[in-house]
Amino acid sequence: MLIDLIAGARPNFMKIAPIIRALEASQAAGSPLRYRLVHTGQHYDARLSGDFFTQLGIPEPDVNLEVGSGTQAEQTAAIMIRYEKVLLEARSDLCLVVGDVTSTMACAITAQKLCVPVAHVEGGIRSGDWTMPEEINRMATDAITDWFFTTSEVANANLRRSGVGEERIFFVGNTMIDTLLAHLDRLRPPPFWDELQLQPGRYFVVTLHRPANVDESANFSRLLDAIGQGTQGWPVIFPVHPRTAKTLRELANLPAHLHLVEPQPYLEFNYLVKHAKAVITDSGGITEETTVLGIPCLTLRDTTERPETVTIGTNELIGTDPDKLAPALARLMAGQWKQGAIPELWDGQTAERIVAVLEKVLSFKF
Repeated sequence: MLIDLIAGARPNFMKIAPIIRALEASQAAGSPLRYRLVHTGQHYDARLSGDFFTQLGIPEPDVNLEVGSGTQAEQTAAIMIRYEKVLLEARSDLCLVVGDVTSTMACAITAQKLCVPVAHVEGGIRSGDWTMPEEINRMATDAITDWFFTTSEVANANLRRSGVGEERIFFVGNTMIDTLLAHLDRLRPPPFWDELQLQPGRYFVVTLHRPANVDESANFSRLLDAIGQGTQGWPVIFPVHPRTAKTLRELANLPAHLHLVEPQPYLEFNYLVKHAKAVITDSGGITEETTVLGIPCLTLRDTTERPETVTIGTNELIGTDPDKLAPALARLMAGQWKQGAIPELWDGQTAERIVAVLEKVLSFKF
């Protein structure tokens, strides 16, 4: 039984790596499950994909669709056309997609149109914000998914409300946390650690790339000013996403203690997160990692598809208004941030649970 594992963008690689290891272990124990790793090429920059394959021990892809850059529609179309050709030449028994990027949606649709069933890892999460491309990807993917592997009871409830039967929902945990826990002892400081004289617990990490935060230069400048003032002169490390870099070039008079660096490989980035005073971000996945690491997280968004990081973990939704950042940072610097806890089943064993379910549902199907 052949499973296509779809990976196309940086978050996918973290989520797919433990599934590959679990499948290989299951295969060594006599399982009939086999996999074909399909890299769509949605992220084609080595800083966003190549480093992750190397550091996380992901094998070279069996197929690389090499779609490259383009608009949402251009990337979707290219992925669908090229993945369809792969399936027509050598059909798989299951298409397993992870997360909520363009590759997730495009490959799921292509597979179902050829009557190849789809499993969605991280199914059921919702932000309720239709201005986010990821939200559209989630909804479209889940509308045509056969089996859902979920990270929380909130996701389970979302699926039930949409009419998905219990027999198709499998609450297994979070594969991104599998990867984090597996590599905790391998995390390492980035090359600029000594140059900037960084000290554990005495600096901040910032990641920003959402259009609402970075596309309009005036608002982006106000956000950076608020960060600069609220962090009280402590070093602020800002790995700059390619999208964000375009607007940054238009800004002047950035805070002196804001250090712009290249996107960091997995081991170096999570070292920075693990030892930070706090993380300021508009990413979703990073809020999961900070929750498990016990690091305060300030999310510059009005909604989140990962509410358990707020209700259980160390994350707080601050919103996109720069004026709301100052009081939040003041609470943090005063030592008044919540402690947080780790959500259920975020224990490093999610991939093994996924593979165990696949062995059952696929053997039943065939």
